[in-house]
Amino acid sequence: MAKLSKEQLLDMLTKMEEIRQFDQKVAQLVKKGKVPGMTHFSVGEEAASVGAMATLNSDDLITSNHRGHGQAIAKGIDLDKMMAEILGKATGVCKGKGGSMHIATLENGNLGANGIVGGGHGLSVGAALTQQYLGTDKIVVCFFGDGATNEGSFHEALNMASIWNLPVIFYSINNGYGISSSISKMINIDHIYKRSSAYGIKGMFIEDGNDVIKVYDEFKKAVDHVRSGKGPVLIESITYRWYGHSSSDPGKYRTKEEVDAWKQKDPILKFRDYLMSNGIATEEELDNIKASVKENVEKATKFAENSPEPEFSEAFEDIYAD
Repeated sequence: MAKLSKEQLLDMLTKMEEIRQFDQKVAQLVKKGKVPGMTHFSVGEEAASVGAMATLNSDDLITSNHRGHGQAIAKGIDLDKMMAEILGKATGVCKGKGGSMHIATLENGNLGANGIVGGGHGLSVGAALTQQYLGTDKIVVCFFGDGATNEGSFHEALNMASIWNLPVIFYSINNGYGISSSISKMINIDHIYKRSSAYGIKGMFIEDGNDVIKVYDEFKKAVDHVRSGKGPVLIESITYRWYGHSSSDPGKYRTKEEVDAWKQKDPILKFRDYLMSNGIATEEELDNIKASVKENVEKATKFAENSPEPEFSEAFEDIYAD
């Protein structure tokens, strides 16, 4: 069981609330026609991202995926600038040129989300090789969904990381579906993490990815393993996305009963219950956190809506490294 301070635990809850409320606000803005391009939401998956990120040092690196809002927020992104990016504004973290699927903040170790399924696998191997070559103590975490584990890049990356003994964690947040396809129909084994055996690396399974403390505990073991030089780890965490694959997907391939059953496993409510039942925080304290997050998300929305559009004269800047 994790030994975390009250401050650390409440920070984890705050980030989970930020992910939930931020994405719910973005969903509203999509319906109002204010968000250009596609968006993919992390609602329901908050614990899987926050529990993992809480085990990392601030200078550790991550690669994200197209459902990367949760990882960006868990890594400590500025909500104002993130919302501005999603609305395509010049004040965004990527100057409004990347949008929802290309959030990156290099200054705090987020090497970027990726609209290509499995696009982060190779990037994470390159980043991990760099840390090994430079002799830093940093590790790299590659976040991806269950669908990405059938891409060639997944197998190439695990093999290369294995033979080079790189400091990288491959983290599959398994929400059960690759767009509309159930993972049970896409692989002929019962769990993704078992693929680690093909590459001679450690495999780990987090059965309840909606329990942020359990995610933290297991992920901490993986971080310690990798940081001590014992090689890569493949982790699978089981969770569920409440919304469809993207803002254009009504999710009709899932039954209402299935979705409702998972909503009963709400990771935020589960964590609130844990904090209150263990005497760590009162309901009033937790409600104040929720209210404060709501205020900050509304502030971020106003900042984004009032920000200028990018200048056409800058369209071909930031494409190549200087």
